Amino acid sequence: MHTAPTHRVPRKTLVVTNDFPPRPGGIQNFLHSMCLRLDPEQVVVYASGWKRDAEGRAATRDFDARQPYEVVRDRATLLLPTPRVARRAAGLLRAHGCRSVWFGAAAPLGLLAPALRRAGAERIVATTHGHEAGWARLPAARHLLRRIGESTDTLTYLGDYTRSRIARALTPEAAARMVRLPPGVDEQEFHPGSGGAAVRARLGLADRPVVVCVSRLVPRKGQDTLIRALPRVLAAQPDAVLLIVGGGPYRGELEKLAAATGVAGAVRFTGAVPWEELPAHYDAGDVFAMPCRTRRGGLDVEGLGIVYLEASATGLPVVAGDSGGAPDAVLDGETGWVVRGGPERQAAQAAERIVTLLGDPELRARTGARGRAWVAERWRWDLLAEQLASLL
Repeated sequence: MHTAPTHRVPRKTLVVTNDFPPRPGGIQNFLHSMCLRLDPEQVVVYASGWKRDAEGRAATRDFDARQPYEVVRDRATLLLPTPRVARRAAGLLRAHGCRSVWFGAAAPLGLLAPALRRAGAERIVATTHGHEAGWARLPAARHLLRRIGESTDTLTYLGDYTRSRIARALTPEAAARMVRLPPGVDEQEFHPGSGGAAVRARLGLADRPVVVCVSRLVPRKGQDTLIRALPRVLAAQPDAVLLIVGGGPYRGELEKLAAATGVAGAVRFTGAVPWEELPAHYDAGDVFAMPCRTRRGGLDVEGLGIVYLEASATGLPVVAGDSGGAPDAVLDGETGWVVRGGPERQAAQAAERIVTLLGDPELRARTGARGRAWVAERWRWDLLAEQLASLL
């Protein structure tokens, strides 16, 4: 594991979260990466459990034991703002001498803020992600989000899209206290030459053009759009391969779509990949593409799209969708391109961009280099962890 510099937190901090490894996911990685960069003597994590089976419990114990700070697990696999959880969190706050609280995801656990304030918390920060933008659209959830904003000192947001949606649900005073705090990228982990050749050799891809998509397999992420775009890509690049990295409930539908589209032989599914192997899988690609889309009337939306930044750090040009805050992670026309519109239009645009990039090594190199420089300028974990420490 990469050893990160630590940032002194003025107050000892209790992190309260449902989103923590070994449970996989982008929010989980965000919280873990931030906590690793804070002073471990000043951090205590109160998290939900993961899987109830013996294997899941063993994985959780092993993960927790490797952390440089204390991790306290609840017996429940989902923390809710109930009186029991409030009492447990307040007890931990007092027992460990914590004076700050960080809610890793504002909704719904930010509703515990008043109880923790009464228990002695002097500073409370809650981080919003894509799902809070969905909450802001529903009357009952909007009311709860407003309560969270009123009872915390700062709500953080990922980017302009999520801020604009969430701020509408808040009082003007709470909206004025919002601060941008996106996830970061470790450019020492994600970089060109991080193991892609070995992945290609293992998968039998050799020198074939590879379009890689790293993400959970759910409809919003747009792997189906890539499969629909693939016939156009293969017409220009007959040896091209679509490498779909990740697991999820949508895999069966994607496999059926690939067969029905006649491109099954050009699609490779890796299944879930351990976090430490992700840089090598990005590096196995020539182009990164994830044409995500908004679903369910705006309730299922991309909060940011950290995968685009990880791909940029690896030196790949990216093709992104226009869902939510995904465009915030791309300099359109510089680090990659954003494809917009309905499914058919997105597929056509994605195919056009991918064909252009696969056919132009100099464009790929130039776009990838700009992306890596942008990550170093703006998205490094150490810069963002320093900002979190100042908020706490």
